Amino acid sequence: MDTDLIAIKGIRQGLLVTLDEAGYWPSLLAALEARLNDNPAFFRGGRVVLDVQGRTLTRSEIESALAMCARHQVELWALLSTDAVTESAAQQLGLVVALNWPPAASQPVEVEDATHQENHSPLEGLVVQRTLRSGQGLRHPGHIVIIGDVNVGAEVVAGGNIVVWGRVRGVVHAGALGNESSVVCALDLAPTQLRIAGHIARSPEERSEEPVPEMAFVQDGHIVAVPWAGSRPAT
Repeated sequence: MDTDLIAIKGIRQGLLVTLDEAGYWPSLLAALEARLNDNPAFFRGGRVVLDVQGRTLTRSEIESALAMCARHQVELWALLSTDAVTESAAQQLGLVVALNWPPAASQPVEVEDATHQENHSPLEGLVVQRTLRSGQGLRHPGHIVIIGDVNVGAEVVAGGNIVVWGRVRGVVHAGALGNESSVVCALDLAPTQLRIAGHIARSPEERSEEPVPEMAFVQDGHIVAVPWAGSRPAT
């Protein structure tokens, strides 16, 4: 499967998936589905913008992309194209065909093709200054820093590390693209569920009355949490 025909980046509105303009459409969809299969935990529940550039697509071809995303619980909500026929077909299906891009300096910029980095190079981070409440979610291919709380019922999914300058009571998933060296740090770490790559842990039922900042990471195949002193302890 030629996955080099796909580039994935994080934007403020979700994930931007750019497909090679010259590729064979069924092959491109198959390559995209392979990406979704490779990292289901990261993509599931996410919102996707599909950029097909100047490609001409029929309504049925766009419907095939919608159906494929739906099978993986991914919302395809926008389709970008410079082709008038494609744009018209997308509008008929209720898709957004233009985005109000933020200035380049304020965009959360990701390493292109973040889902297939073999050496887990450092990714650019996303900083959010607000509390995530029940029903709200945040998903980013790189690192996420939250200045605020993650309440019960909220979810944070990052391809890299997650740092919360506040309380964590919801679900947090670091290293969602498979990076087991990712960490989760918080001033008060008591999540409903904590995941790092494919490892899962929950908070103990009994906690001390005075929470202390903690860092969670994978050690010997298990998630452990230690006092957070600003750096990861040697293992």
